[in-house]
Amino acid sequence: MEILADAGYQGLGAQTGGRVVTPPHRKFKKNPPEWHEEMHERQRKAHSSRRIRVEHGIGHLKNWRSLARHHGRREHMSDIIQSVAGLLSHQQAATASGTQT
Repeated sequence: MEILADAGYQGLGAQTGGRVVTPPHRKFKKNPPEWHEEMHERQRKAHSSRRIRVEHGIGHLKNWRSLARHHGRREHMSDIIQSVAGLLSHQQAATASGTQT
């Protein structure tokens, strides 16, 4: 299984046998060759485009206060997640059909 992580997890790939994939490091801090900058930018954009769906999903979940700061009982957490998923699904369907909720 491959895990796409952001730059905060760089170095974890070596500890996990390459399963954690992070954006590439900058090899040159001063005066990098032009070819390296272009290559680095392409690799960074490719990694970012693979992670964008996950980032959007996390962002949607963080918008819901009950998930961001859950102070309730753990037994009810699955009910809350199902409710939020249903509300998001309804909201997305309404947006796609042209009506707003």
